[in-house]
Amino acid sequence: MIRVHVVGVALDPAQQHVILLKPVDTTTDGDRVLPVWIGPQEAMSILVAIERTGSPRPLAHDLMTAMLGELSASVDRVEITHLDEGTFHARVVVNTPAGPRTFDSRPSDAIALAARADAPILVADAVFDEAAVPDETVELDGGGADDDRVEEFRRFLDDVDPEDFQG
Repeated sequence: MIRVHVVGVALDPAQQHVILLKPVDTTTDGDRVLPVWIGPQEAMSILVAIERTGSPRPLAHDLMTAMLGELSASVDRVEITHLDEGTFHARVVVNTPAGPRTFDSRPSDAIALAARADAPILVADAVFDEAAVPDETVELDGGGADDDRVEEFRRFLDDVDPEDFQG
């Protein structure tokens, strides 16, 4: 397994969100990044966590982290385990009073939890070998567009009314 960290969240040319994961140790794992496509809500949740900006109301991943804490459990690590027809698969390893437990997860949810718990993110060697690209092929926006989106999301959370979601 290769330990990685989030180097950014970007938009691809088709305006799809992609999270970019880079090895912590580039001397042994090379100068490559692993792009993982995710949804806009997950992108926002990851951005809020890695930038430590918080939100006026807890997001789903904040709730999961709080619940784990109340149950005396913690995220030990997340692993991106395999790639199946272009879809990444992950798992979250949780330390509990009853011992370690493993849960299947979408990579975006696993990464959002890891970012909140300061837990390591690991990628299977085979996944990294198959899907990583040279880091010079990826351009990061520099954050301006993402900052605007975070601010827009915060305004939405401030103004949202639960009645807006009733059917």
